[in-house]
Amino acid sequence: MSKLRVNAFTVSADGFGAGPDQGRDQPLGRGGEQLHQWFLPTRTFQRNVLMRDGGTTGIDNDFAARSFENLGAWIMGRNMFGPVRGPWPDDEWKGWWGANPPYHVPVFVLTHHARPPLEMEGGTVFHFVTEGIEAALDQARAAARGKDVRIGGGAATIRQYLQAGLLDEIHLAISPILLGQGEPLLEGIDLPALGYRVKEHVCTEAAMHLVVGR
Repeated sequence: MSKLRVNAFTVSADGFGAGPDQGRDQPLGRGGEQLHQWFLPTRTFQRNVLMRDGGTTGIDNDFAARSFENLGAWIMGRNMFGPVRGPWPDDEWKGWWGANPPYHVPVFVLTHHARPPLEMEGGTVFHFVTEGIEAALDQARAAARGKDVRIGGGAATIRQYLQAGLLDEIHLAISPILLGQGEPLLEGIDLPALGYRVKEHVCTEAAMHLVVGR
């Protein structure tokens, strides 16, 4: 059965999924680039994102590889797609990832401002959804054709799907750093009351991997 899931979403030890002051020059916010040191060296990141050989293997790479399995579509918030705010001034901004983004399936971007679909190389098509999280999920599930749908982020988007009780599984990589401020992921959310429990946890030198589900 198709799942709605979060994979490889990194938070700091004090619970932030991005640092403050996000923008074009600091897409992860101030200090946020430190979060992903578990992921960047892995073979999965090198191959799927940078499209080159090499990279580390082991537990961190195993979790990274799982994050790309059986995916038919993605959902992301507008802030993850790019730094442009308000009405789209034009169609110039096409994401952070260059001409061939690492998704290779339909991606549904939550936004308050309509924009035509954006077709990229490698099978990625960005669809801009203005009708809310459930409409985006319906469209993503239809596009996924029985495969899983992955919520890419950011933290605010994940929080919306969590609070609506729509997420089946969440893999968090908890990075051993402190950001102090930024975008909180779980603040004010009672996971046990929503029916979630810890299903798996594994520690490496770079992160604690926590899988939460129902």
